[in-house]
Amino acid sequence: MSSSHTQEPTREQWGTRLGFLMAAIGSAIGLGNIWRFPAVAYENGGGAFILPYLAALLTAGIPLLILEYTIGRRYRSSPPGALRLLSRPTEVIGWWQVTICVVIAVYYAAVLAWAVRYMGFSLDQAWEDHAGGPEGFFFEDFLQAAETPGDVSTFVPGVAWPLLGIWVVVLLILIAGVRRGIERANKFFIPLLVAFFVVLAVRALTLNGAAEGLDALFRPDWGALGEGSVWVAAYGQIFFSLSVGFGIMITYASYLHRRSDLSGSAMVAGFANSSFEILAGIAVFATLGFMAGQAGVEVGEVTDSGVGLAFVAFPQIISEMPAGALFGVLFFASLVIAGLTSLISIVQVVVSAVEDRTGLSRNAAVLGVGGAIAVVSTLLYSTDSGVYFLDVSDHFINQYGIVLAALVLVITVSWVLRRLPMLQREADSTSAIGLGVWWRICLGIVTPLVLGWMMVDSLIDEFDQNYEGYDTSFLLWSGWAVAGAALAGGVLLSLVRWRRTPTATNHEEPEGAPERSL
Repeated sequence: MSSSHTQEPTREQWGTRLGFLMAAIGSAIGLGNIWRFPAVAYENGGGAFILPYLAALLTAGIPLLILEYTIGRRYRSSPPGALRLLSRPTEVIGWWQVTICVVIAVYYAAVLAWAVRYMGFSLDQAWEDHAGGPEGFFFEDFLQAAETPGDVSTFVPGVAWPLLGIWVVVLLILIAGVRRGIERANKFFIPLLVAFFVVLAVRALTLNGAAEGLDALFRPDWGALGEGSVWVAAYGQIFFSLSVGFGIMITYASYLHRRSDLSGSAMVAGFANSSFEILAGIAVFATLGFMAGQAGVEVGEVTDSGVGLAFVAFPQIISEMPAGALFGVLFFASLVIAGLTSLISIVQVVVSAVEDRTGLSRNAAVLGVGGAIAVVSTLLYSTDSGVYFLDVSDHFINQYGIVLAALVLVITVSWVLRRLPMLQREADSTSAIGLGVWWRICLGIVTPLVLGWMMVDSLIDEFDQNYEGYDTSFLLWSGWAVAGAALAGGVLLSLVRWRRTPTATNHEEPEGAPERSL
């Protein structure tokens, strides 16, 4: 390859390293940190779960972060463009990641809209007047959920208007750009989120029963370490909580300065994300300990995760605790902030890809593509079947979109293209911490094996029984079809002849014999 380079196109950059780190941490810290990690830890060995969790962080989470940071910074493009420069056929993986982000963005915003409404509901504990309690209020009064999943008969204005509000905020931040929009927003939101959760944790620790809750979470069951499912759960939690596998970190790293420290940034982002998860676990289980004490039952009997924890269990706790209204507002505001920073990063992947490959201005890309996603999101998830669409889409796009795309990417880069040595040199050239052979072993052996194991384990469960007992036909068109459409969409988009073809803007490896070492 000629040593001459095409002139590097102007590309916006982060204002500071702190700005990039805040954005990366904001993307990683999302709803799963708050409502998934505590339950996963509790169910998989309690305090003993920290060992496989840290092992997963060091052998899969941080290595994957470094890989995506390196690809993004080296090729300075969105996932389709960056992976095309890595090797032209891999462009399809980049577009697959973009379509996955579209699917996630459409439903992710709906949960934030629910949390916005629940900030208001917390003030007067609106769910107390419902005969079915918090659960009946959530599904019947608020969401007006259909009796049969998939049947759409009612539009729910109480979900539609906060959902539109969420999308207006997201699009305005994206229009402002990477430095003036995303960076500034995360510099404000992340400290605010941490402050809110510290207040929540301190308040929870003063409740009667908090010690029992923390004991239930952190009491180690060392025997659990011998169970393969516990290790799979640890890797799954790290994988899903770090925003790796679907193009976000490639996109964010494409705006980095040339001399940015990649491995150090990945360590900071990875451990910051994990620290917040532990803080969330303390706040959640101290609160659940109070709830168990009030009900006179064991903590395990009130433990929940996901939507059940946030919109059913916590409203019940808010009604029973002193100054519950303030606790409720802070809790749901934390959900909104954590989700908002993640949603911004997800939509930015799509916007960046459209900008890079079409030449559209940022405003046009945000309003055109982002606006279309917002319209679909509002129309689909403001219906009486929105909660069912969300549940199934989230399950299938996570298991057979994000995980599968990450598995394909890692195998392609490490085994098919054999580019890990080159990417390691790229990262080491500006990083304070050298990667060494451990990084190539983790990405070439450990991560593919674990992701493959997760995929097989998930498929066995899938065919053993229908997810959540849903009807097979509903799962086929709202779950499997969605995951399949994301893959098909990625393939089709990779075949389009775009106005712009990405060009290498960094030093390139000379062509020659393939690198055969791990």
